[in-house]
Amino acid sequence: MKQPGNETADLVLRRLDEQYQKYKFMELNLSQKKRRLKSQIPEIKQTLEILKHMQKKKDSTDPMETLFLLADNLYAKASITPTDKVCLWLGANVMLEYDIDEARALLEKNLTTATRNLEGLEEDLDFLRDQFTTTEVSILYTKLTLGDMVAQRK
Repeated sequence: MKQPGNETADLVLRRLDEQYQKYKFMELNLSQKKRRLKSQIPEIKQTLEILKHMQKKKDSTDPMETLFLLADNLYAKASITPTDKVCLWLGANVMLEYDIDEARALLEKNLTTATRNLEGLEEDLDFLRDQFTTTEVSILYTKLTLGDMVAQRK
């Protein structure tokens, strides 16, 4: 309250509330990123497992029998001949063909990056939680101080 620019308690409360709302907005964005990463990591791991299996079978002459996901809960039986090429869906309507080794390296790099980003998001969310607490205490303190000032004037 004694800092320059804090002429009234209402002004201080308004600033603290704006700050609190900004933190809430940032938390919402970070939480959405966290959910997205938490769903991507298992998908990357699953794709890596499939690639490892394909690497083992690429020298074989027997086709690989599998179920192919067409849509949610809709699968088709597929027979895949051994190959050293795979197509990876990169998103944004982009699919590229890779050698199995290149695809595996790319996915391992993506998994490492996603895991690191998830850890960073966790740290950022922890920091925001601390800021929430600090801001809430500041708002409460300002309101109590304002109440004491009003009571002393009476």
